[in-house]
Amino acid sequence: MRIISGKKRGMKLLGPGTHETRPITDRVKEALFSVLYKYDVIEDGCVADLFSGTGSMGLESLSRGAKFATFIEQSPKVVAILKRNIEKAAFVEESTVIKANVFKVGAPVTADIEKYNLVFVDPPYVMSTNSREGTRVAKLLMLLNDQLAGGGLVIVRTHKRSELDETYGDLKLIDKRMWGTMGVAIFQLQSEGKTDDQ
Repeated sequence: MRIISGKKRGMKLLGPGTHETRPITDRVKEALFSVLYKYDVIEDGCVADLFSGTGSMGLESLSRGAKFATFIEQSPKVVAILKRNIEKAAFVEESTVIKANVFKVGAPVTADIEKYNLVFVDPPYVMSTNSREGTRVAKLLMLLNDQLAGGGLVIVRTHKRSELDETYGDLKLIDKRMWGTMGVAIFQLQSEGKTDDQ
């Protein structure tokens, strides 16, 4: 597990040595970021990495030019590894770590962030098998409506057979990809007059 591209290209990330996280493979991460580049949300953007684990997605974004990343993780053991990875990458000044229940806080606004341009949502598979209206993941996506900048993206990683709605408030599904048993859904906030084809 490493940073694929950018300023910290090739840097290996520390893992927790437990089954508390399910890191994305380098191949899939590279493919996903290739898709994201056409939306122009990474360069100078504000990123939130929810259920962040070792921080792979947020750190990759910082390496590729994001100006700030917020990491939200609940496990104390994983938070300790996450902080070591941020220090190793020398992104302490561009990062904040919040130990919290993601379902309660979403992508919280901080002193450094007003709203986010890109949010990664990577809940445990057992929680994302069904993400339809009324589920915990659906309620989280509704919460993100108020924490995302207009035109911003939410990337939801699930099992490929997981059920997702087409919209959650002003979040609209604009792309869906499958890699092995993993599904990735890309939602875009349709408010403020900005859509995926503008």
